[in-house]
Amino acid sequence: MMAAKGMGREGTERLSVCIVAYRDEEDVLYALKTLDRYTNPEITKTVYVVDNSEESESRQEAFRKRIECFPDAVYRKTEENVGYGRGQNTVLEELHSEYHCIMNPDVAFCQDAFSGILSYMDRHPSVGMVIPRILNENGKLQQAYRKDPTVFDMFIRMFCKGIFPKREADHSLQQEDYTRPFPVPFAQGSFLVIRTELFQKIGGFDGRFFLYMEDADLCRRVNREAELMYLPDTAVIHRWQRGSHRDLRLLRIHLRSMKAYFDKWGWKWH
Repeated sequence: MMAAKGMGREGTERLSVCIVAYRDEEDVLYALKTLDRYTNPEITKTVYVVDNSEESESRQEAFRKRIECFPDAVYRKTEENVGYGRGQNTVLEELHSEYHCIMNPDVAFCQDAFSGILSYMDRHPSVGMVIPRILNENGKLQQAYRKDPTVFDMFIRMFCKGIFPKREADHSLQQEDYTRPFPVPFAQGSFLVIRTELFQKIGGFDGRFFLYMEDADLCRRVNREAELMYLPDTAVIHRWQRGSHRDLRLLRIHLRSMKAYFDKWGWKWH
């Protein structure tokens, strides 16, 4: 049976969105503002903001009130900073949507991204997850589409940027035609739309990854069940922070996550 316009099947809502916040209130509020501005109001949705921040109760309450000024927005507070993937998983069991969006706080909308994505996934039942065009603020396409990581590729990306340009180009799928949809092994996790049933079936994110590599792991598990596709017809803006390249603490977390990833999937060196 076909769903009513804007509605999910069997009375479920069409879309859920989850943003995990950590000391980035203004980014989150800007993301919500642009989501509200550009998203088709006929798409029934719930937008969860999971607050991982360790702030005073008064500041948390002020943040909650600002979030809940937006239509369909719901505030959730973790007891401690549980990390990105586990923060996303906080709402996993309460999702009743047809599609679910995993979204970073530093993403903003410049058009109605969801209508095109959901329509495409409706028409292609073999597609389990979609990543659209991810743009810099200047409109340039980001290298958010990659092959599955190897140890060598991660070492180049973190410590030898620009030294092996052919290898970097191959790893970041620069040979692909970005005017057409194509399957993606590893989609950078700033903005992904997944079938909610699939997200729940695979158990959401693997909680072993506190931060970093959780998207690479998720993509591998999605690709075992369905297709992960790049969709060129719609775009979002990602104001990429790349924190582990500047912060020693985040670098250590990134390296621990890399070890966990290769321990799980095998130490493929090149």
